[in-house]
Amino acid sequence: MKKIRVLLGERSYNILIGRGLINNCGRILKNLEVGSDAVIITNHRVAALYKYAIEKTLKRNAFTVHFEFIADSEKAKSLSVANVILNRLSRYDLNKRIFIIALGGGVVGDLAGFVASIYKRGIPYVQIPTTLLAQVDSSIGGKVAVDLDVAKNLVGSFYQPKTVISDVSAIQTLSSRQIRNGLAEIIKYGVIKDAALFRYLELNHKRIMKLEKGALEYIVSRSGKIKADIVARDELDRKRVRAVLNYGHTIGHAIETAAGYSGRYSHGEAIAIGMVVAGRIAADLGLIKKSEADRVERLIKKVGLPVSIKGLAIPKIYEAHLHDKKFTNGKNRFILAGRIGAAGVVDGVADSVIRNALKSCVKN
Repeated sequence: MKKIRVLLGERSYNILIGRGLINNCGRILKNLEVGSDAVIITNHRVAALYKYAIEKTLKRNAFTVHFEFIADSEKAKSLSVANVILNRLSRYDLNKRIFIIALGGGVVGDLAGFVASIYKRGIPYVQIPTTLLAQVDSSIGGKVAVDLDVAKNLVGSFYQPKTVISDVSAIQTLSSRQIRNGLAEIIKYGVIKDAALFRYLELNHKRIMKLEKGALEYIVSRSGKIKADIVARDELDRKRVRAVLNYGHTIGHAIETAAGYSGRYSHGEAIAIGMVVAGRIAADLGLIKKSEADRVERLIKKVGLPVSIKGLAIPKIYEAHLHDKKFTNGKNRFILAGRIGAAGVVDGVADSVIRNALKSCVKN
């Protein structure tokens, strides 16, 4: 088992990465003093795989167990679903010391963390991510939120988990599309911070898609370390350090919103297109060599992620991107790379540049 420490003073916690961790999470949690009554927020698909195992290990270690189920859809990440869960929690929480376990992918993690952050002004919670995307990105760093109709993640908190338990063997259960979703975020890490990781992905993406053990453990641990270091430097996203984690997300989130969270584009697919758009904006502004931007686009294609927009109106995407929560003082804000391995914040990109980059990605 590998351990990565997220250094945040009294809110510090470990990211644990290994195999078979779900089967032994009761022992891990017993040493954290999170409470005695586990409320597991998950969906039925994930529960079919892990309900018996997690219930067994928790009860063996003297925890009580209660499950709350949500739909397996981005639409579950809403205020209405959060309200239902909160009311159920309040009825269940009688003479108990409850804590929440987020068992699933990014939707489960974001919703469960948000609920934990506001119930009784905050109760302990634990992330047990079961998708590649959640293991390398959304489970780490304490950003928890739900969506509104106009944009993603507009209602949320900064609320750190007590630990993140990443059981890499869970990746074996995922579809190829879900693996690609996670690879989008890992490509992001390579572009913004780690040219060596990017090169590793270029050389080893086929091994990753075949779910080879060594390749999976390397990309999960390396991505986790990159994010942990960035979060430790700028936990509350106030120093323009953590902002680089949004590379590809400004347009990516707008694509998801314009599609009505319908699943037409998964999160990873939308972020992949967002990275392509960001690369074309950077090239147009003279910030990155076209050959470098093309290299990013080639890798995105190689792993089977989309590089073009199909079936969505550009004005609708453009309108959605205006609601990005990072925009301040009437100015837009994009994360753009100057080269592979280095990215920064650029404010006030001209509307014409953004529109041209979007139009260049339209597939007729």
